[in-house]
Amino acid sequence: MKDKPAVTLLVEDNEAHAMLTMRVLEDMKAANKIYWVSDGEEALDYLFRRGKYASKENSPRPDLILLDLQLPKLDGHEVLNVIKQSENLKVIPVVVLTTSENEEDIAQAYENYADSYLVKSADFGVFSETVRELSFYWLMQNRPSLERRRLDSDIGSKCNVKNQHIPLPPQIALPST
Repeated sequence: MKDKPAVTLLVEDNEAHAMLTMRVLEDMKAANKIYWVSDGEEALDYLFRRGKYASKENSPRPDLILLDLQLPKLDGHEVLNVIKQSENLKVIPVVVLTTSENEEDIAQAYENYADSYLVKSADFGVFSETVRELSFYWLMQNRPSLERRRLDSDIGSKCNVKNQHIPLPPQIALPST
């Protein structure tokens, strides 16, 4: 049993998909708090507590990240790569939830250490059941490692990196702000 509310970060640019996913999560009460961002750059701002997400109140550490691949500004593969290279974020489970059935996307996601890869069904019932099952597993049944629990307890001081340079792979160029 968790002693704190479960937090899910949904990274999804399609508003209809986001609303449906959040509705399913809220209906099953699996995620006590759901935060939605609509592009890859905003996802990293949330996770690294930059800009409007600088305070912990606006960006609690997620217990689960649901990540679409086709995102504006920074695609899901790039976001996943940055997450899994970060000492403070790499232990957060990242489930790719996308419409892409492309084998190259699947291989690349696992090469970047995705914890799971699920294809969104066009059928509402199938999609809802998929979201219910993944939430139940990752938020209720899965047991985080001791390292994850330790990071959760002292993440406040370590993950507010708004002034720290986070190296990105050379192929990723973030737009200047």
